[in-house]
Order: sequence, then structure tokens, then C-alpha cells
Amino acid sequence: MLVSNHERIQIAGAGPAGLAAAITLAHAGKKVMVHEARSNVGWRFKRDFQGLENWTTKQDVLQVFKDSGLTTDFDYLPCNSGVLFDNVGHRHDINSEAPIFYLIERGPMPGSLDYALLTQAQQLGVEVRFNSRVKNLPYPAILATGPKAADALAVGYHFDTDMDDGYWVICDDKLAPGGYAYLLIWNGRGTIKSCMFADFSQSKLYAQRTVEAFQKRMGLEMKDPVAHSGVGNFYIPTRAYAGKRPIVGEQAGFQDTLWGFGMRHAIHSGILAAQSIQNGTSYDVLWKKNIKGSLKASVVNRALFELLGNRGYRWFFKHLARRKDVRKYLYRQYHPTAIKSLFYPWAKSRVLSFRKELACDHVDCDCVQDCSKCG
Repeated sequence: MLVSNHERIQIAGAGPAGLAAAITLAHAGKKVMVHEARSNVGWRFKRDFQGLENWTTKQDVLQVFKDSGLTTDFDYLPCNSGVLFDNVGHRHDINSEAPIFYLIERGPMPGSLDYALLTQAQQLGVEVRFNSRVKNLPYPAILATGPKAADALAVGYHFDTDMDDGYWVICDDKLAPGGYAYLLIWNGRGTIKSCMFADFSQSKLYAQRTVEAFQKRMGLEMKDPVAHSGVGNFYIPTRAYAGKRPIVGEQAGFQDTLWGFGMRHAIHSGILAAQSIQNGTSYDVLWKKNIKGSLKASVVNRALFELLGNRGYRWFFKHLARRKDVRKYLYRQYHPTAIKSLFYPWAKSRVLSFRKELACDHVDCDCVQDCSKCG
């Protein structure tokens, strides 16, 4: 159903997915209002460092942003090389011709991804209402309110430091069950986290073990550490609609199931949802064509990764370190193949999500969260 330029489109959520949708619609001359429940963008991240992955397209992610009409006016650190440690402390150096990912900052301050997208949206005439927690939002609208379950949990600290810039990863189930521990340093600030996929009740213990491991391996120095945690959910929906309204980002479950690099999926889904409203096309057709293959590949990757265990991680790191260009290798691993399609039903049965299907078939549904008409 086409929406006229005089009809206002509302968006619930001012994360990257919601703002990308708003910017896309504003470029097309649409009137847009974004509702954000918090007092500013990026509230839950509190200056967290995250990686904007650069391997799911051959084209650099920053160029993809530009081609999509999105700003790149945020601070970033290209990461072409890094260090991986296995559970026995063996070091494996990895390298890439182009950045494997870009280190970025999340939060409401200038220089962050969130602030840059907000500024662009407002400059294009998008109205953003903060402290606006809406329960109902009739069509035309887009739902982008973030994760609805904890399938992965990252627990650790933000801190100041005199250490040099870089990133380091440890795979050890004693530090991060089924996941990985990481240390990110940039411009005198750092983030250290245990990103775990199981045993959340022991998260504080895993965070402490992660700190101790990086102190031993890297001589970690933390000044004024502040505890921080975040969750992610992973899900491939049957359909990503609530009534006639597209569901985008982590509210839909769009996330990298292997390592949690989900910002690009979130942003891409926001753009596709905006295009579906703008052009009167099916959002389900668009996201399944553009995103679903990579999502399914990441589920297979996650299932295989969980089978490895500590001994398998050591083999995997040795394998990565022998690669001349890790970015090209990851590009191949994140794309659907006949073999991955064959393995997908098995992988789907092993990788269970706590998130439930949020899609709603009621055409007149206007609920922002779970549909009251569906019980």
C-alpha cells in the first residue's frame, strides 16, 4: 500500500534500524516521526565500543552506507589486523588487506554512530520524540524497538587506559561459554567483555575470569572501570510483520547468530522496510532476498562453532592465522552455499532462541510489542 507524502509515517525506536528507516523515508520526501522511549539515542550502550563488520559484502561497509544515503560522519578505527588467543594462551595473529571491521562507539555523544544517524535524520526533517514510549502505533509505521530476549549476554567493563589501540580475542569456554572474550582499546579508552551464549547465571564469574586472562596475556590496565552489560537475540522469523507494519532490527531477530555482529543487518532491514512502504512492495520479499541467506549461514556457523569446544577453537585459530586475507575468508563463510543449505535444518534444531515469533496476521493490529489480539 503506497503512502502519500502528506501522510506521516511513525517509527517506534531510534536505534540504527529505526533511524536508517527514517533517513531513507525522509530522502524520499516522506513525513516521519520517530518515538524513542529513552531520553536520547544509544542510551543502553553507554559509550560501548562495537565492531561494524566489513565482510558480508565485497564492497566496503562505509561505501555501502554512502550508496544507501546514510552518513559516515562518525568516528571509526579501521581494524585490519588483530590477535586471537586460544584457551592455553597460544597467540594467533590475523590480517586482512581491507578492514575486517570498523571499531565504532555507541551512545548519545558526538562521534558515535547513534549521534551521527540522529543528526542526519533531524537535518532531513525527521521529528524525533524522546521519552516517548508508545504502546500502539497504527499503519503506516515501522517497529524497531530492539531485542526481545537474551540469547547472548556480554558482561564486562568500560575503562580508561594507557594501552595502545587494538583488539584482542580469547576463545575459552571457561571465560565465555560457547562464545568469546574480547578487549577493545581506542584513544585511551577500552571495553572488555565476556560474550557468552550459555550459563548466564555465572556471568560475573566469567567477566572476572576474562579480566584476569587479559591481565595475564596483555598486561591489561584499567582505570576507573565501570560495569556494563548487554543482550542480543537471534531469530529468523517466518514473516517480519505486525499487521501491515514491518518489524526491523533485533525486534525482528535480525542478528549474526555466530558472533553477534548485527548492526549491518539491523540497518539494512530498516532501509528495506522503508523502501517497502515507499514503493508499496512486500517487506518479507525484500528481507528474505537480501538478508535471509546470510542469517541462515550464520546459524550453521553457530552450530558448528558450538561443536568445536576449546580444542576446536585452537584448530580454528591456527586455520585463520594461515589465511592471507581473513576478510575474504569470512565473506565466503557468511554466504549461503549448497552445503550450508543442507546443514541448515540440523543447525536450526541445535541453535535454539528464547525469542518468540512476534509477527501478527491481524491486519488492523497497532500493538508495538506483543499483540494483545493474539493473546
